[in-house]
Amino acid sequence: MRLPLFAMERMQSTWENLVDYNLSESGVRPMRVEELLDSDADRAAFFAQELAYNQSNGTIALRERIAAMYPGATIEHVEVTNGGSEANFVSMWHLVRPGDEVVSMVPNYGQTLGLAEGFGGALKPWPLRLSEDGRRWLADLDGLRGLVTPKTRLIVLCNPNNPTGARVPAGDLDEICRIAGRVGAWVLSDEIYRGAELDGAETPSVWGRYERVVVTSGLSKAYGLPGLRVGWIVSAPEVVASTWSRHDYTTIAPGTLSDRLARVALEPPTRAKILARTRRILHANLPVIAGWLDARKDRFSYVPPEAGAIVYTRYRGGMNSTGLVERLRVEKSVLIVPGDHFGMDGHLRIGFGGETRGLREGLDRLADLLQSLPLAGGA
Repeated sequence: MRLPLFAMERMQSTWENLVDYNLSESGVRPMRVEELLDSDADRAAFFAQELAYNQSNGTIALRERIAAMYPGATIEHVEVTNGGSEANFVSMWHLVRPGDEVVSMVPNYGQTLGLAEGFGGALKPWPLRLSEDGRRWLADLDGLRGLVTPKTRLIVLCNPNNPTGARVPAGDLDEICRIAGRVGAWVLSDEIYRGAELDGAETPSVWGRYERVVVTSGLSKAYGLPGLRVGWIVSAPEVVASTWSRHDYTTIAPGTLSDRLARVALEPPTRAKILARTRRILHANLPVIAGWLDARKDRFSYVPPEAGAIVYTRYRGGMNSTGLVERLRVEKSVLIVPGDHFGMDGHLRIGFGGETRGLREGLDRLADLLQSLPLAGGA
């Protein structure tokens, strides 16, 4: 197995804690433990927790709370992992065999694309398309039909999408599953931004639409709890049994304290409060970055995100996106993500889920840098 460099994660992990303003993050401002444990009973239970090995596939109580979010699922359909990244890793390890065709929505979080290559799959990019009015990113169903063949083992989705913030509606998910069903392909849907919708309407899940689906998700993005490193897989029991056996070779078990805190977070009343907090952050900050971009229409164009704390913007000019991001980091101590990391030079991904003051200051520093760069001409 030879994995390609995961350029975005390497850049972020190297620099995100060393800059003044990190606008590369795609989630909302992290919660504090004291916010999550807001009752004396929860605090007492947390401090009384024995620091033993956790149940390796997640405690029954946590799997029950995850299963409750997916109609028809039971604890046998759920495995708890160390973050959504491990959920994707062991799922791809189970699904992809050397020579398999893997059709992946692009742009997309780079992990599943790199894993498809690393496990010997033949990757076939499936680009999102812009609507005729340029106001939405859409799943290109005709394009998918043309890409899927009898050799296709897997179709990979990211819904809501990273980096565009687009959502795939229920009818399109049904058709994607029908296309997969014609050749017996699996559908892997990374749904880690589900719950971070701007309009408050939760994105439909692929769960329950087809027998060969694997859903991955976690608490890092929509919930503002990335430090817990809690993710999950929801799929058929035989798939979960297989991914659990692979989990034995990776991290063995989720952290005991993380499992306990995740159980608190996914209690229905607490979950509702957490997602309401997420929407408040999004609604406070999206107008800030939208106003900033709208004031610079000679340089930038963008499609407003439907979900998530990220704006994916195209900029005008000939400078390479990685070069621009590097100059911004070095000269202005601000970190954003270059479109190169999604295979789309000429684009930038800017996170707006942090403190509003920091967002404004980071954008002001980007504006200062732009004054010295020839971005206005060309496309």
